[in-house]
Parts: sequence; C-alpha cells; structure tokens
Amino acid sequence: MFINKRNIVNRRFVLTDYCIGLFRSFIATTVLILTVIFGTACSEQAASGGGFSMPPMPVEVAEVKLQSVADKFEAVGTIEAIEQVTIVSEIDAVVMSVPFEEGNYIKSGELIAQLDDSQLAAEVNRAEALHSQSKSTYNRVKTIVDQNAGTPQDLDDALAALKVAEADLKLAEARLAKTRIVAPFDGMVGARRISTGTFLRTGNAITELANLSEIRVVFSAPERFLSQLKRGAKVMVSTPVYPGYEVEGKIIAIEPIIDFTTRSARIVARVNNPGQKFRSGMSANVSAVLSERPEALTIPSEAVFANGNQSFVFVVNPDSTVKRVAVTTGLQLADVVEVTNGLEQGLQVIQAGHQKLFEGAKVMPVNTQ
Repeated sequence: MFINKRNIVNRRFVLTDYCIGLFRSFIATTVLILTVIFGTACSEQAASGGGFSMPPMPVEVAEVKLQSVADKFEAVGTIEAIEQVTIVSEIDAVVMSVPFEEGNYIKSGELIAQLDDSQLAAEVNRAEALHSQSKSTYNRVKTIVDQNAGTPQDLDDALAALKVAEADLKLAEARLAKTRIVAPFDGMVGARRISTGTFLRTGNAITELANLSEIRVVFSAPERFLSQLKRGAKVMVSTPVYPGYEVEGKIIAIEPIIDFTTRSARIVARVNNPGQKFRSGMSANVSAVLSERPEALTIPSEAVFANGNQSFVFVVNPDSTVKRVAVTTGLQLADVVEVTNGLEQGLQVIQAGHQKLFEGAKVMPVNTQ
C-alpha cells in the first residue's frame, strides 16, 4: 500500500492549530469570568462602603522632648607643667654629692647637688677680713674728723673703701651660694645626668624638675570662635592615655596676635592635675562650651530628611496617619538634633521607616525609646 507522508504531516499541522485555538479560547473565557467575578466583588465592597486600602506600615517613632544642649568647641592641645625647668650649674666646679632620689617629689629649697666650695669659701673669708678692716678704718677716721683733727676728704675715702669691701663680700658670698644647687619650687625631679666626681661646666644639665600639681594646656582656636572663647571660660580636658578620665580647667590667656597663615589664636588653659596623671608633653583633647540652652526641643537625627534646602519630618497624627512638616534645625549633636521651629513638645515623629511614607499614609507606631 502506498502512504502519502506529506498528507500525514499536513494533517498533524491542522490538528495542532486546532488545539492551540481551543486553548486560547479557554484562556480568554477564564479571564473574562475572573474579571466579572472580581469586578462584582469589588463593586459589592464599594457599595457596602469598604473600599480597597493599604495595611498600616510599622514604623519606629520618637517623642519631641525638652533637654539641655550645648554648643561645644573641640581641639587637640599639648600639656605642659605649670612650672618646669632644667637644673643646670652656674659655675665650673667638681660635683661633691647628688643627694636627691630620681623620680621623687622634692620641696623648694631642698638640695639637688653640692659642688666643691673650698676655693669660694676661702674667698668669702678673705672678703670678710677686708670688710672688717675697712669698717674699722672708717670708724677711726670718723672719730678723728669729728674731733676736727682730720679732713672731710679722709672720711669720704674711708666710706668708699668700706662700701667696696661690703660689695666684695656680697659677691664672694653669692659665688659660694652657687655651689649649693637647690630646688627653686616644689615638684617632681627627673633622672640624674651627672654623678659624684663629675667636673661640671657652666650650663651643664643636672636633672629636670617639674611641678605637676597643675598643668597648662596649649591649643589653637580659629578666629571665628574668639568672640565666644573668653578668659576665665570653663574647659574640659582629657587624654587618650586615660580613656574616660576628664578634668576641668579654665582659660587663662588668649594670645593677642592671630597667626596670619592659619588664622587661629594660641590659647592657654590652666587645669588641676589630681594624682599627677597628666604629664608634660602629652596630647590633650580640649572641649569648651560656647553656648548652652537648658530647654531645647530635640528629636533623633534619623527623623530628619531633606528636600532641597528644606528639612522635614513626618509627624504621627492621632488617627495614626502621618503628616509631613517642615522644620528649622539648630544645633547638631551626635544622636539628636535641635529643632528651633515647626514642632512642639510631646509630638511623635517617625524615627525610622519614613523612606516609604507619603502624606496621609497610615502607620503602626512602634516606640523604641
């Protein structure tokens, strides 16, 4: 039997087209039925007054609160001892003793080093003898002149010789005093730079002495802050060496001349140093209060968003809808922002989740404070 393959293929195409047509008719009929059913349901819901609405959106809210805010100036400075010197010798001499203990606290007048004083002590003795002789001569000449047996010139010469002898004696005593090197003020003494038997030259360093009961903090401030930083203003000082430890001081000097390259002024603050934790040469974090408002309206910084040059917040209404309100902000702190206009105390604002909100949207507030 002869079979025409072309006819079989054509019949297959016809059957396929017929099946596709039936499927398309089924889909169209189904869509039409669903449309009618959905439209009827929506019509019934609309007729009953319901209407379609989005569910409330959960958002974090925060309350507009009154709190104290302070505008602060912060800078990095350098700590200096209130008094610090390098102890040196004023004369050439051999060191006889170094009685101080390194790193110890000594009082004013305590001996730091004793130099050889044999030669200078002899000069004092000689000056004392000459002074005694000049004084006796003056008294004798004065007696003769008083008896009209001598001339006034003789008395003047004797008086001049006595004054020269007195000056020589004081000079010898001053040189002898330089052999005793003592502490000029109370403070902590450093390490020795000499030892007994050292021949010390004038100007050679012996040790360091610093008074750390108080410190000076030197820092710079830009010229725009000088109208708010006054002499006597309070500052708080801390250092990275002691995290969390802070002491209070006050500004004692503001340099009258501003650096023309940095447009800043050098400022010195005086600070108590209990326990002498702060040492000369340390870096210091300085914070000064420029202005303070004890009753400022504040909201979390996250609640504020900007549109152009205007700042806005979303306020939650009593019916849980939101309203976009323009606000004027003031001082920006780390976690809150001051609001100077646009809000009242007690209102609730959207802290988180306002990115998808719009005017009149219904929300489900979640207070995280």
